Amino acid sequence: MNKFYYSLVMLCFFSSVLMAQNRTISGRITDAKTGETLIGASVHIKGTTLGASTDANGKFSLNISGNNVVLLINSVGYIKQEINVGNQAQINVKLSPDETALNEVIVIGYGTVKKRDLTGSVVSVKGADIAKVPSSNPLESIQGKVPGVDITRTNGSASSGVNITIRGNRSITANNGPLIIVDGVQYSTLQDLSPNDIASMEILKDASSTAIYGSRGANGVILITTKKGITGEATVSLNSYFGISQVAKYPDVLNGAQFLQLRREANRATGVWASPADDSKIFNSAEYAAVQSNQSVDYRDLLIHDGHQQDYQLGVRAGTENTKVYFSLDYLSEKGILKLDGSSRYTARLNLDQNIGKYFKTGMQGQFTHFDQNNRRDPLNQANKISPLGSAFDDQGNFIIYPLNGTFVNPLADEQPDVFTNETLINRTLLSAYMEFKPINGLVARTNVGVNLNHDRNGTYSGRYSLDRNGSNPKATYTATNSQLINIENYVTYNKDINDHSFTLTGINSLLYNRYDDVSASGENQLLKSQLFYGLGNTQNQAVISSYTMSNMVSFAGRINYAFKGKYLLTATGRTDGSSKLAEGNKWAFFPSAAVAWRVSDEAFLKENKVISELKLKYSYGVAGSDNINAYSTQSSLSKIALAYDDASALAYGYSPRMGNTDLTWEKTKTSDFGLEMGLFKNRISATVDYYTSNTYDLLLDRKLPPTTGFTSIIQNVAKTRNKGLEIYLSSKNIISTDINWTTNLSFSRNKEKIIELAGGTQSDVLSNLFVGSPVQAFYNYEMIGIWQTADAVEAAKYGQKPGDIRVRDLNNDGKIDANNDRKIIGTDRPKWSGGLENTFSYKAWDLNVYIFARIGQTIYPDFLRRYDPQGVENSGTIIDYWTPENPSNLYPRPNKNTSLASTLYSGSLGYTDGSFVRLRNITLGYNIPKPVLEKTFIKSVRVYATARNPFTYTKSSLLKDYDPERGGSENAPMTKLYLFGLSATF
Repeated sequence: MNKFYYSLVMLCFFSSVLMAQNRTISGRITDAKTGETLIGASVHIKGTTLGASTDANGKFSLNISGNNVVLLINSVGYIKQEINVGNQAQINVKLSPDETALNEVIVIGYGTVKKRDLTGSVVSVKGADIAKVPSSNPLESIQGKVPGVDITRTNGSASSGVNITIRGNRSITANNGPLIIVDGVQYSTLQDLSPNDIASMEILKDASSTAIYGSRGANGVILITTKKGITGEATVSLNSYFGISQVAKYPDVLNGAQFLQLRREANRATGVWASPADDSKIFNSAEYAAVQSNQSVDYRDLLIHDGHQQDYQLGVRAGTENTKVYFSLDYLSEKGILKLDGSSRYTARLNLDQNIGKYFKTGMQGQFTHFDQNNRRDPLNQANKISPLGSAFDDQGNFIIYPLNGTFVNPLADEQPDVFTNETLINRTLLSAYMEFKPINGLVARTNVGVNLNHDRNGTYSGRYSLDRNGSNPKATYTATNSQLINIENYVTYNKDINDHSFTLTGINSLLYNRYDDVSASGENQLLKSQLFYGLGNTQNQAVISSYTMSNMVSFAGRINYAFKGKYLLTATGRTDGSSKLAEGNKWAFFPSAAVAWRVSDEAFLKENKVISELKLKYSYGVAGSDNINAYSTQSSLSKIALAYDDASALAYGYSPRMGNTDLTWEKTKTSDFGLEMGLFKNRISATVDYYTSNTYDLLLDRKLPPTTGFTSIIQNVAKTRNKGLEIYLSSKNIISTDINWTTNLSFSRNKEKIIELAGGTQSDVLSNLFVGSPVQAFYNYEMIGIWQTADAVEAAKYGQKPGDIRVRDLNNDGKIDANNDRKIIGTDRPKWSGGLENTFSYKAWDLNVYIFARIGQTIYPDFLRRYDPQGVENSGTIIDYWTPENPSNLYPRPNKNTSLASTLYSGSLGYTDGSFVRLRNITLGYNIPKPVLEKTFIKSVRVYATARNPFTYTKSSLLKDYDPERGGSENAPMTKLYLFGLSATF
């Protein structure tokens, strides 16, 4: 009985303990500023998967166990809070709006500004976002992500770069590339930079943003800020990946049987061939033997192999309150898909910042980059046209130099021992040092000195039976270049707040000194093959060429940033540039700009708005200039010419083909930009919209001259162009919770580029391929509408043609085809629009990034669509569906052994096609090792990931199903896709 009561007492005790541990907590979550209830806010028990969301009244209810419970309170657009529950049963939480994004500091020219106070069109990309897409060039990582910035890779070789334009092409002769600034110093290429060294990248697009750089910023500006040291415990980071690269898409050529059929058809059309019994009439003995033995070779299969790319970067960040240091080492190696194609990059960077007493600060940023590159002449051009009959090696495995006893050297020739070498060594040094003086609060005086030193050396050796020489004497060349750019800048910045007024004044003086020289030597018939390009003194037919170029620019600039009550914003800039490249009396020009912005969301009538949480309207207008042409264009230069006197060679000089222009002045562009920035539902959805117009006049144009002048061309300030465009960027936080997050970013760019005026008021310059009303790059030709069919024989005869010939449109319907009246603009390589869609998902320790890029509406003129030999001598592409009486194709004319493609009527109209494509640019799956697993080690974090880059591309045109249209129409160095595994860790 006593046991029974004892058991009953113990049961009651444990029940009471259990009831004390399991209880319900409720509460209400509101906005700390407005008191508004927050619907759908997340309430989560830290360390568990248990949680709840607030209802329509902002209330929540949650079962908890014990008193040592911590709640994580989270709502989109608000700062996350942690609440210790203790013994509370009712908790009311006030969340403060998260204004981190608005207070984010954006780097602009010669200073910084908060995002909320920005008046110009500037896009900032964080270094972490750049590193999401592993790449040898940071610009590839942002392709399609920044509206208005058009980026394409030049080709798929290991050392290839990228093409980039910002808001279209303004110039025709002058360079259209943007100005690149790395840590305040002008730099030539971003290919030297490791993405893991970048803290942020800012792209300045409108005149107000770029005006502080004057003429140098006429085509947009890219500002790179590298990582700095940090105060506190040193942090070591390791980033590495290894990947396999493969040909993305590449069109096929005819195999042996298909080539045999083409040769037969070409000879059937002329009555030479009627049946296989006539094969001996149309093939030489070697070819005929290959046909009889059914022997063929796929040269491209022998040439193309899997390549690889690997990168290893080590970075150290450390510092105290007065001294901060960042140091990194990086090794990038890329082996191309072709033998003898490879690139290795070695990079070392040191950034140092030091406080000196109370008023002074100094520092330096230094980077040294060394490239060791092997480049090769593209062998695929040869492989695509050589006959596929026969073999590359004989029965004993010996290399056949001239297959089938033909005139084409074997496409594998350069891969044989001691036949070909093309080696490039590049050393680039970037040094930047500054001294900063802060005598009083708000005043900063700073001097920057930047030096950019480049030294390149290229050496080539082409043996007698290389692709380049094809039986001619062996030849070697040695070229060395040296360049230095020195940038000295002094600027003063003063910040002052007076009641509701805020001012930032900036004054700048800049000197840019640019020097370049090169030397090139060549010779033939080296004494020994092993000497390659080093023993030029032992060669014949020696030649030496050297050159020197220098240009300077002096600039003065001022800028004022003004804000009234933080919601009415003004930026005004004026810059004067003097360029040594231009003519006397025209060297100096003044470039003004202004921008205004209104933060509508700060007005009282929008303060309590539940939908619009952020709204800013902005407008900018400015004038930019460009002198981006070769130095000495104002002068007529002399060059050595061949001359014989009395049957003996003599030294003579003559004017170079381009005449100097003593009236050259600045090319100028007037740009206006209207922009809107909006945030909805506590900035859960944000949008940026820009509409711009730029008008370029006094355009620097390489104008053709009649031969009677003694020159062929002259650069003059003639012609006008215009760009109009729309840019949209949308970002949405679809799901934000403790375990699951999903964000979406969408970018859209549309630019309409056209020539407004040409020299002398003409509407077209056919010789230069320039047409008023069309983009700078336009395709002008006959419009092919098919092939004349048998049923159209009578109609074809009216035009002097027959069935099987190319049919083009008679534009003026006058019954004849002529070059003046029946050619038109077929298209342009400028896309109608481009854009990208990025989705980022995370679930606990897992993350997934999927990025799609599109370029729509451009016309391309691919080489492979014109790789057709109607004579059947050279190979052709499998896409070539040629006309025969049995195959009434409407794509390509009938083969004919007496007519080459060049002599085929209207053959220039073949090959134009829609180059629109949509590409899965990147897909990355990553996993972060949980911290509890690492807490007993010296490792702070580890992330492993797998990435597929360019794994899939969809093309609108079926003709491009086996071709990557990103780089236009060229076939050399095919574009690649990359599959890699990587690791990122901090210690």
